[in-house]
Formats: sequence, C-alpha cells, structure tokens
Amino acid sequence: MKKIVILGGGYGGVLTAKKLAKKYKNNKDVEIKLIDRNPYHTLLTELHEVSANRAPEDSIKVDLKKIFAGLKVDVVLDEISNIDFKNKKLKSDKATYAYDYLVIGTGSKPTFFGIPGAEENTFSFWSYDDAVALKRQIRDMYTKAAKEKNPAVRRAMLTFVIIGAGFTGVELVGEMAEQREELCREFFIDPSEVRLIVADMAPKILPILPDKLIQKAEARLRKLNVEIVTGAKITEVGEGSVALGEKNIVDAQTIVWTAGVEGSEIVGGLEVQQQGRKRIVTNEHLESVDHKNVYVVGDNIFFIPEGETRPVPQMVENAEQAAPIVAGNIAADISGTAKKAYKPGFHGTMVSIGSRYGVANVGLPGKLFMLTGFMAMLSKHFINMFYLSQVVGFNKVWTYMMHEFFHVENRKSFVGGYFSKRSPNFWLVPLRMLLGGMWLYEGIDKLRKIWVDPDKIFLIPAAPFATDAASSASVAVDAVKTTVDAQSAASAVSTAKEAVSALPVPGFIYDITNWFMDLMFYNNDGSYTFLAKWFQIGMVCAEIVFGIMLIVGLFTAISSLATIAMAVMIWSTKMAATEMLWYVGAAIACIGGSGSVFGLDYYVLPWLKKQWKRIPLVRRWYLFTD
Repeated sequence: MKKIVILGGGYGGVLTAKKLAKKYKNNKDVEIKLIDRNPYHTLLTELHEVSANRAPEDSIKVDLKKIFAGLKVDVVLDEISNIDFKNKKLKSDKATYAYDYLVIGTGSKPTFFGIPGAEENTFSFWSYDDAVALKRQIRDMYTKAAKEKNPAVRRAMLTFVIIGAGFTGVELVGEMAEQREELCREFFIDPSEVRLIVADMAPKILPILPDKLIQKAEARLRKLNVEIVTGAKITEVGEGSVALGEKNIVDAQTIVWTAGVEGSEIVGGLEVQQQGRKRIVTNEHLESVDHKNVYVVGDNIFFIPEGETRPVPQMVENAEQAAPIVAGNIAADISGTAKKAYKPGFHGTMVSIGSRYGVANVGLPGKLFMLTGFMAMLSKHFINMFYLSQVVGFNKVWTYMMHEFFHVENRKSFVGGYFSKRSPNFWLVPLRMLLGGMWLYEGIDKLRKIWVDPDKIFLIPAAPFATDAASSASVAVDAVKTTVDAQSAASAVSTAKEAVSALPVPGFIYDITNWFMDLMFYNNDGSYTFLAKWFQIGMVCAEIVFGIMLIVGLFTAISSLATIAMAVMIWSTKMAATEMLWYVGAAIACIGGSGSVFGLDYYVLPWLKKQWKRIPLVRRWYLFTD
C-alpha cells in the first residue's frame, strides 16, 4: 500500500488530490489522504467581496467533503504540528500519519517585516475568518460613529487604512469604497466623513502591472474617493494610529494589513532549504531538494524556471499548473517512469476595483493584452468559473453565478443591475395559468378534429408537389383556421399563405424544415406518411399535457421550454400567426420558478432534489444545486 498524504486544503492541495484521485480511482494499492485544520476550502481571491458584504459569507467556502464526494480521497480534519522526514510521519496533538509520498501545500500567512505594532494592531486579511472579522469591524465602526459626539473619535472610527497596495489591498479598498455609500445611507452619515486610504512603501500601486494599467487603476480609485499613499515608509502601527512616513500620522481604528506574505507557520519550522520568505526550495520536478518523495505545491514553492530570473509567483494559476505536475511525478515515482519538469506558462493577472471595474493584463504566455472595465471583469469571472469547474463542477459554478450576476443587491455586478432584479414569483401565477389554459384549449380543439377523422392531417402543411390541389387547399385552410365557404381551392391556398406570412421565416431555416418534412412526412406522390399522423397526434397530446402542467404548476420550467420548442417548430413551417409571439414571450417569463407559488413545484421539486443528490454519479460530478 502506497500512502500519499497532501497537507493543506488550499488551491494546490485540492487540485493535486483530485488529480491523484483520478489517476488511482481503481487502484486499491494507493491510499490518498488530505489533511487540513478546516473542513472547507477557502476561495482566497474573493475575500474582499465578503468583507464589503457584496457576497454572503458562505460563498467563499467549499466543503472539502463535497469536493471529494465519491472520490478516493480521505479528508482528515487535524492540525499538523511537526513533520518527521526521516521516519516519514506527520504528527499532531492527537494522531500520527505515515506517508510514502508527501505533498506540502499549506499556503502562506501575512508577514509584518518586523514593523513595531503591525501584527498586534492591524486586521490581517488572509483567511475566511479574517474576512468575516473585518466585515463585522467595518459595520461596527459605522454603527458606533453614527452615535459618537466627539469629532476626533468619530473621525478615527470612519478612517480605514489598508496597508499594502498590491492586488489584495487594491481589491479590498475598491470594494469598501463601493460599500461606503450604502453604509452612509443606512447610518445617516455624510460620505465625505469617511476616509479610505491605501498605502504602500513601494513607489507605485500594483507594481506587477504595466504603467498604463496602473494609471487606470489609480484614476478609478481616485474616482471612488480613495486616497493613495505610495513611497511611504511604515514605521510603526499604534493602537488606533499608523505612521505613513515620519510626519504623516493617521488616526484610524481600522487598519488592515495586506502588505506581504511568507510561508505558513509549520513550513517556517521545517528542516528544509528555504528562500524568499519561508518558501521551500524545489527541483524542476517540484520535489524538495532535501527530502526525496516530498513534493511542494502552490505558494510554498520556491523554484526558478529555466530562463527566468525570479521564482514562480504566489498566485492561484501557479497552484493550478503545479498540481498536475506534482500528481504526475508522484505517479511516475510509483510506476518507475520518467518525471516531468515544471515549465509554467502563466496567462497574466487581473485585479478588480469594486464590483464593476477592473484592470487585467491577460492572454497567452509571452503575448498579453491589456483590458479594462467590462472586459477585465469578464476575464476575471471566466477565470474564477474555470477554476471552480475543476474543483466542484457545475454545483459551485452555478452558485458563483447566482452570487455574482443574479442575486446581487445595489447593482453590484459587472453587468449592473440588469440581471440582479428579483420580484415575487406570485406575480407570474396569472400569466402561467393563462398560458397553460391557452395551450390546453388549442390541444382540446385539435383533439376534436382528430376524433372525427384520425387520418386527416392539418398540423403539417401539404407537400409543395402534392398532386391533389383541392386537397392541398383544404389542408392549408385548416392549418390557419380560416373559414372558407364557397371559395375555390386556389383561393383557399392564397388565403392560407397570406395568414402564414404574418411571421416570416429566414430562407435557410425554411429549407432545412422542408428537407426534414420531405424525409419524414411526405411520400413521393405528395401524400402523407404514417409518421405524419403520429406526429400530429403527439403534438396535440403535448399541447394538452404541457397546458395542464402549466396550470397546476408542475415542472413549469420544462413545460415552458417545451411550449417554446413547439412554437418554434410551428414558426419554421411558416404556419405561425402573430399571436404565437405572445405564447413565446409568456413562456419565457414563466421559466424561472413560476410554479413555486400556488403550484405543485413547491412540493415536488424539493423532494426530487433530495433524491437526485443521493445518486452517486450526481454527487461524483456535482450535478446539483444547493
């Protein structure tokens, strides 16, 4: 039995465990264990959204048990205090874990560069708990300031300083700037009283980005009334104050530290070669240079790729690209095959400034493009959803879309408020029942005709090459429900064409429809095939069934989509009158939850959802919503 232990449930650890689980899903001789002190994986890139109350707290957490449901990964909740490399064991206060292969992915923690008072008097911003604590602190300050009579104390309460103008600091201050107006309105505070400062010892913000994008970011921050302080040496952080340079002492009761990171606490105490703020030095296979069979992933890697002068960056894409290399090299070690070297090709970086604006330098390795505004935010959401699709599939991608696009208050989405407006579903009940009633009426009306003459075809137009002109005219008249008393067959055909032409059909669509009908519904002499009869019966039954389902509110989304499909089929044959537009518009409106009020969906869907989630394949591929 080969024992693989992954230490850390961060980006790198989770992806490595999933890759290994896929490789060894049918191998009983390999055991995979992931150890973390938290039962959830945290989306660290989205912490700012929780702190500024744009997204709910649980939106940045993913249950580790859910991630590995149905996979060959044993999730262990424990905090490792020591690693014995000689005997290949990990130790905690309550247990010891043996390993043959170890993957270290414990991530980073804030570093305070030895600045007096920095660790004691600031809010760190590097975990789920940090984000929640800051969220409560921000609201608490507004709450207290609204009642504070002392101007100096009130000013300090409403001053927020973010130390560190890298990606984390800029994203956080941008989000807080957007939230300022909401909180000021809620607590009756003049927005001009609220002071937001982002400060850094570096000469410019976001130094990894091109100067053009830095200027765009600065302009956006200033538009949001954020003060930018660069080139300021942070000499001391007191209890309620921070020195941004020798003479610039700022009184603030909320000081957030985002100025830098170093290796996690356990990594800092390991007997391994380290560089670059407690990062483990690895070879090209991402294996520790000191200990065989010990691999490193994510932020803990210190490796300078061939041809580069700097080590790989501490960002999510590094973890995404390193994970398959680590998993593959462990598999190669076990099987005795050749290992692969880590040759990352990064696709750029992106930073959001609030919910609707961002700057990005993204593209292909060696060919990056500068994006701003809408396109930058679009790239960010695409990158996030791509990562989530690897980790929790459809389930978390769907949840992410709900939080970012649809269930968003105060237009805090990069598409504004156009997709985030919600109204009670009971307003759709009359429309749903009217739509269902109309389809039911149409179906029953057609059923009478079938009952009288089952062989008479009226839902499919006559073949253009039909030999019986009079019969063709009669069929066309029935198709558009035109009453003709003493007209000739030719006149009936003319009337039918005029009615049908109310909704035009593009030529290529009509040609495709004709080809299909020639294949399925017409004989060589223009008469109908037996399939035409059964298609007509099926269409009539469908109108009745879906009409009833809409009335009673059962599977309304499916029923609405089905009626749209029927309408499109009728339209493609040039037999749709203008009233068909009403049917389609009403069906679109009824897709989203119209059956959850005064409908059977209220009872049926929750029950089916529970049964659906019990299916192993569904859990394995995350084909469900929470």
